[in-house]
Amino acid sequence: MAQGDIHTNTQGDKWVNKAEGNERASNSADTKQEAQAEGREMASDREVEHVIHNEDGRIGERHTYPRSRDPRESKG
Repeated sequence: MAQGDIHTNTQGDKWVNKAEGNERASNSADTKQEAQAEGREMASDREVEHVIHNEDGRIGERHTYPRSRDPRESKG
């Protein structure tokens, strides 16, 4: 993963967005949906990957911004 990719995951009872390489979360939300929307915007603005984790910490989704950076031979 590239430096600066945005990860959306749980931290305590909140959902947070954290840029890879940072020690602290950039923002937090009460719901996964709210955090995903903010993380998507952050990733799009920075032109990096948005990695969305499930409640168990495993990666559930990945989105690359801009889409043209996504390798053609990747699954999904």
